[in-house]
Amino acid sequence: MDFPKEIFLKDYKKPDYLFDTVDLEFQLGSDETIVTSKIAVSPGNEGTSSPLVLHGRDLKLLSIKVNGTELKSDKYTVDPRHLTILTPPAGVFNLEIVTEIYPQLNTSLEGLYRTTGNFCTQCEAEGFRKITYFQDRPDVMAKYTCRIEGDKTLYPVLLSNGNLIKQGDLEGGKHYALWEDPFKKPCYLFALVAGQYECREGSFVTCSGRKVTLRIWTPAEDLPKTSHAMYSLKEAMKWDEEVFGLEYDLDLFNIVVTPDFNMGAMENKSLNVFQSRLVLASPETATDGDYAAILGVIGHEYFHNWTGNRVTCRDWFQLTLKEGLTVFRDQEFSSDLGCRTVKRIADVSKLRSYQFPQDAGPMAHPIRPHSYIKMDNFYTVTVYEKGAEVVRMYKTLFGASGFRKGMDLYFQRHDGQAVTCEDFYSAMCDANNAQLPNFLQWYSQAGTPTVKVTSAYDASSQTFSLKFSQEVPPTPGQPMKEPMFIPVAVGLVDSTGKDMPLTSIYSDGILRTVSNDGQPIFTTVLQFNKKEEEFIFNNVPERPVPSLLRGYSAPIRLDSDLTESDLYFLLANDSDEFNRWEAGQVLARKLMLSLVADFQQQKTLALNPKFVDGLRAILRSTSLDKEFIAKAITLPGQGEIMDMMAVADPDAVHAVRTFIKKELASQLKDDLLAAATSNRSSEAYAFNHDNVARRALKNTCLAYLTSMNEPDVTELALKEYNSATNMTDQFAALAALSQNPGQVRDDALLDFYNKWKHDYLVVSKWFALQATLDIPGNVANVRKLLSHPAFDMRNPNKVYSLIGGFCGSPVSFHAKDGSGYKFLGEVVLQLDKINPQVASRMVSAFSRWRRYDETRQALAKAQLEMIISANGLSENVYEIASKSLAA
Repeated sequence: MDFPKEIFLKDYKKPDYLFDTVDLEFQLGSDETIVTSKIAVSPGNEGTSSPLVLHGRDLKLLSIKVNGTELKSDKYTVDPRHLTILTPPAGVFNLEIVTEIYPQLNTSLEGLYRTTGNFCTQCEAEGFRKITYFQDRPDVMAKYTCRIEGDKTLYPVLLSNGNLIKQGDLEGGKHYALWEDPFKKPCYLFALVAGQYECREGSFVTCSGRKVTLRIWTPAEDLPKTSHAMYSLKEAMKWDEEVFGLEYDLDLFNIVVTPDFNMGAMENKSLNVFQSRLVLASPETATDGDYAAILGVIGHEYFHNWTGNRVTCRDWFQLTLKEGLTVFRDQEFSSDLGCRTVKRIADVSKLRSYQFPQDAGPMAHPIRPHSYIKMDNFYTVTVYEKGAEVVRMYKTLFGASGFRKGMDLYFQRHDGQAVTCEDFYSAMCDANNAQLPNFLQWYSQAGTPTVKVTSAYDASSQTFSLKFSQEVPPTPGQPMKEPMFIPVAVGLVDSTGKDMPLTSIYSDGILRTVSNDGQPIFTTVLQFNKKEEEFIFNNVPERPVPSLLRGYSAPIRLDSDLTESDLYFLLANDSDEFNRWEAGQVLARKLMLSLVADFQQQKTLALNPKFVDGLRAILRSTSLDKEFIAKAITLPGQGEIMDMMAVADPDAVHAVRTFIKKELASQLKDDLLAAATSNRSSEAYAFNHDNVARRALKNTCLAYLTSMNEPDVTELALKEYNSATNMTDQFAALAALSQNPGQVRDDALLDFYNKWKHDYLVVSKWFALQATLDIPGNVANVRKLLSHPAFDMRNPNKVYSLIGGFCGSPVSFHAKDGSGYKFLGEVVLQLDKINPQVASRMVSAFSRWRRYDETRQALAKAQLEMIISANGLSENVYEIASKSLAA
């Protein structure tokens, strides 16, 4: 095969030509669709005489005109990827291109495709080139009109970006709609939807008094499930005005729901497209987690109107400029509408479970990658979630008001532009009259920094010192690393459990006073940006216990000299609730690693009584938030523990986690039962923090109890399952029952399917639950589910649920006999022929094969080699598989 070409950030060049206006016309047909594009082209550089190179994929060129005259065949060239106009006119000219495309055959779900009888687009990152020949790059921004023609019966709703200018009937049972977007945008933000939809309509009055019409479009039967999405949209619009002063800029905002979509959702200007599970919700069919995800993602896509649309990326390497920033914004939005600490814990857990392993594997890349073969492969937890942590560090350093000043300056300077990460950095620093030496390393260096901290107390001088050292591990293509700029939020806790007021800190030859208009300061942010650095706190009357990295102020691995008793002390007393949780997690990780070593040496496993007592105290607390308690008593995941081992041992980690869970359930049975029963409620479902917290605690306790597989608790879980009035409680009870193989589990799973087989989103949950089970022989069960009538390999949501869920089960995927690897290898090759984007996400499960024992390495490697040698492999899968093999 020809090896795909790698694209490098260092090779970026400005476009030779700019597009000022783009007028599109679509004639939607059942077999083919005719697309006409009329583009006003101007030179990007004065006097340019370069050829005009346009991108194109899977297009049939029907005609091409320049200034109204048909272009002769010797004036242009066409290959499978490009249309090149060899000698364009000097100055401004008009280009008209007519293409024929086949949306009904487009299973990649990029460009224009047809799904369940409706037309839909997905153009980010490079889907627009599947619609018409174009300069498909984000720094080519233009004003668009879009005229859509189609059969009125088949496609009664015709939508595109911006404002509806005109609509009407045509001969032959057809009709048309003409849309105009008054704002310049890159082609990746273009959208078209046509089909049989109905809408929930609402309105929002902006801070300047303008009324905006809001519409959520979905098939008629799903309309009742859109009320939470409408609530979320209004809350997001209000929040963005209040927190960032950002007002919506058009009179219409549309959201469309589709069952077949590669991503979660897409922020196309004024016409957001969403995968069904991130819009549709009712108490009977959606869990609290679904409701929270809908709130966050509706917010995320709406917030893109400014951070991504009004100010966009110069090139795709800058993706974190819009995504990292917008993830941070949606995290803050969800925190303000829920419990901030719990949201922070959830976000950090996601970072550690998914991003840290990526940082330590063959696909490690900075939040701004240096190169890619296929951009679709870089919509990653690094670019998004680690990118959000980098944005959060600006807020940590400058405070809420300083961050807002930086955002204001960013929009003032760059509205309507396609810009770079440096532009955001400069706005933040300039607005705060600050310099952040080596902060930009976060954009260019891959890997998770490890920070070691040692402490010392001098009673005679009443000083307390913290010595920091940092190391960023080597990553592919980056063996040597420079020190990072790491903000470390610190507090000192005295022997009574109270925060000490901080007065002054000495470091690097400078004494810095810690003050806030005479008010005591209990948390300060240390700016650690060297290989090694010492910070000395003055006026410290007794030896404190340091509370380090409060609120998780930087995305690092922290290795401190805190003793076990220090950690139990912080678990009981730290005023920073995130660090209370963190102290418990550090203790749990140490305990689990120690027991894994015992298990591997065939020693008898025993639980530290102090650990049990610590969890009991949290469980019995009446002052802590219930959702926080649920998080605090949850053990670290198997992946997190395997990540800390020199050679990952999935069987040992699973055995140990199962042992601890059952032992805790046994020793805390009375407390768990009390919490499970006292937090039951027969009231109507409500999605608010108190109710979500109550259900979270109840269901976490139920999962612990059911792990014992005792008749009384199994009976309790069955009762919960049968009496549940909402999906949160019903599905939690089903998941609890599913931990133990046997007739009870099989009957419950069958009953659940029979109840919900008419609802494809609930069936996806049913697939995911079975895929993630860590029970013996589950590979065969999952393989069987591939041929279940409700499974469809062409639907990304079902693939992510079943195949993606399976990859997330350490025991099944890493089965010692290689059956899990063989299963995934076969599925990846099937998927690649249908949808390369989805296939590449699945193949990434192989990426850390070298972390395991030699037997598993050989079995995983064989599958990667089989995939690489396949004929007609997509660039998407090739990039991930080849980098994984080369690691």
